[in-house]
Amino acid sequence: MPISDQEKFARIRLLRSGNIGPVTYFQLLARFGNAAEAIGALPDLARRGGGRAPRLANADDVKKEMDATGRAGASYLFHDYAEYPALLSHMENAPPIFTYRGNNALLNLQSVAIVGARNASAAACKFARKIAHDLSQQGCVVVSGLARGIDTAAHMGAGSNSIGVIASGIDIAYPPENAELQETMANGALVIAEQPPGTEPLARHFPFRNRIIAGLSAGTLVVEAAPRSGSLITARLAGEAGRDVMAIPGSPLDPRAHGCNMLIRNGATLVQSAEDVLEQIGSIDARLVREDPGSYEQQPVPADTELSDASRRTVEDLLNMTAIGIDELVRQSEMTAAEVATILLELELAGRLDRHAGARVSLKP
Repeated sequence: MPISDQEKFARIRLLRSGNIGPVTYFQLLARFGNAAEAIGALPDLARRGGGRAPRLANADDVKKEMDATGRAGASYLFHDYAEYPALLSHMENAPPIFTYRGNNALLNLQSVAIVGARNASAAACKFARKIAHDLSQQGCVVVSGLARGIDTAAHMGAGSNSIGVIASGIDIAYPPENAELQETMANGALVIAEQPPGTEPLARHFPFRNRIIAGLSAGTLVVEAAPRSGSLITARLAGEAGRDVMAIPGSPLDPRAHGCNMLIRNGATLVQSAEDVLEQIGSIDARLVREDPGSYEQQPVPADTELSDASRRTVEDLLNMTAIGIDELVRQSEMTAAEVATILLELELAGRLDRHAGARVSLKP
């Protein structure tokens, strides 16, 4: 859906503002129809939630970000563009906006994530490179995170049928030794970033990157990983999204294989070849193919001003610092889902609510 330059600017500004995550962003657009109206409503919504208006992103900073994106040779992709990846759109907290360099046609082809240890063994890297090559030869796109080890091997094996998802801004290469590989992919494959240009790859950004890797893919293959690693986070996110989780078995004597063996013990599919992977993911489930979302003006608008203070207290009294499912809040409050969603939105904008995976929420300490 084409949008004006003014709406693009307002959307980026809204997303970069305080207390605005993906879920809140989508709810605000659904409710107000455009980002400019949503920005104007923030102070009143936060007041109803018992707090101050969230920090609004500085307009000059947004302009600098957009200029930096252009200088990097990158483009923005908004969630309601036709090119936005259908599988990713089904993630609960899909990124509303990201930047990319390269061939965005890869985003809606059948894809498999290949992830694993940064300090991977030579044998595991060789295997990852081969299986990625074999998958790409079958027309499958390989998604990974442009990290050392398994990620690098997977990208090199897949060549132009590869998507790199980075935890930094689109203009930053990390690790530095992959700068040439990242540039090659930006010119012959695809590199995407959720963070604004100039953002360094901080530790807290990597879980967000991992959920994009899992969300883009019909299945996630872990080649080699320790029991506590980012690769297992990606596998968990893939499983929570209903995607296939696969793993390569390894020697119980190698700590780098313990994560894969644990995944297999817990139900992940053991695979040993590209044919095994393709057989496992099959064709993309039709239920995962997004229908045209239409314009926000056509979507239902949650109740807001009709809510009483008593209704707000009812929901707030059901919350504490332990995460609880939103469905359970609806059931116990005996209110509609739209009413509960509106109250949670107000609390989040007031800086009083945290959102968690699995549509769960809690009050901030």
